[in-house]
Amino acid sequence: MADAYICAAVRTAGGRRNGRLSGIHANDLGAKALDAVVARAGIDPAAIEDVIFGCVTQAGEQAGQFGRMAVLASSLPDSVPAVTIDRQCGSSQQAIQFAAQAIMSGTQDIIIAAGAESMSRAPMGSNYLPGSGISPISDAIKQKYGIKGFSQFAGAEMVAKKHGFTRDDTDAFGVESQRRAAAATAAGAFKHEIVPVEFVTPEGETAIHDTDEGIRAGTTREALAGLKTMAEGGILTAGTSSQICDGASAVLVASAEAVKRHGLTPLARIHNLTVTAGDPVIMLEEPLFATDRALQRAGMKMSDIDLYEVNEAFASIPLAWLKHTGADPEKLNVNGGAIALGHPLGATGTKLMTTLIYGLKARGKRWGLQTMCEGGGIANVTIIELA
Repeated sequence: MADAYICAAVRTAGGRRNGRLSGIHANDLGAKALDAVVARAGIDPAAIEDVIFGCVTQAGEQAGQFGRMAVLASSLPDSVPAVTIDRQCGSSQQAIQFAAQAIMSGTQDIIIAAGAESMSRAPMGSNYLPGSGISPISDAIKQKYGIKGFSQFAGAEMVAKKHGFTRDDTDAFGVESQRRAAAATAAGAFKHEIVPVEFVTPEGETAIHDTDEGIRAGTTREALAGLKTMAEGGILTAGTSSQICDGASAVLVASAEAVKRHGLTPLARIHNLTVTAGDPVIMLEEPLFATDRALQRAGMKMSDIDLYEVNEAFASIPLAWLKHTGADPEKLNVNGGAIALGHPLGATGTKLMTTLIYGLKARGKRWGLQTMCEGGGIANVTIIELA
């Protein structure tokens, strides 16, 4: 089977809800990531055979085959096709895996996997037609699982309760995410992965957005302890949940033949691709079991992995993942996670992959593992080897 290499990886800095990136149309935000990844790779954009684009809330400005619209807004030629996919929070991680599968099969040689989400302009859940009385979950499904509806918030609390975490545990994790993100930013750890984006200030001036906007440096456990829980009787708060975020990201995936033909420089080789599904009610626990399967299929142990990126949808998820896998917490989300940096839904998969690659590179390490929980009880795992 052919190898698949990531030859360029970029992301925008995260923008807070109604913040610096909120004035940019989602198509244009996605286009910025596409243009940047092509420029970083140093490849003729006409050589791109496909763009696989993750986007979750495909409504409003993000409707109408969003991936194709992002290509049309970019400098890529009209000859470059695109498709939009939705595997919920794992959409652009799945885009990487689809791209790698096409290259490993020998059917294509150069693909961009990307994602974008403007949660300010296409709010989460707006594609559900709120107020219409229409539900994406049929009565038959509700009866089958004995529920009124699926909820990621309820699932996160269920994970916390099942694994025995307290409010203090999750607050401590939230503080550490903020501390690591602030320290990474101060040290310039993100400077090579972030693509600067021009935006217009409320005063009408043009400025540059190149720093993650959601980081709250100096966050304390005392401050988080004062926040109201999202659910009565629960333990999770806004301070221990991923931030609503605007952003885009992209990676360029190529075959060994394309690397030689176009003079590309591989950053990482994609070693394992895994996706599993389980209980749709507790929903967010699946990364635990997907990681087990990925390591088994790869013939690896957790101790073989140098860094892990586990999406911080809620603090209870990476905490449960650490407990289940016995992984080293010092190798987890070393530059902070979505609690501090934001979770731009469809963009998060390629965003985390970008951060994982540059994190390995900065430390001179070899193996990285990325996973995230997804709506419906699904999880992706991708294992990479630094080139």
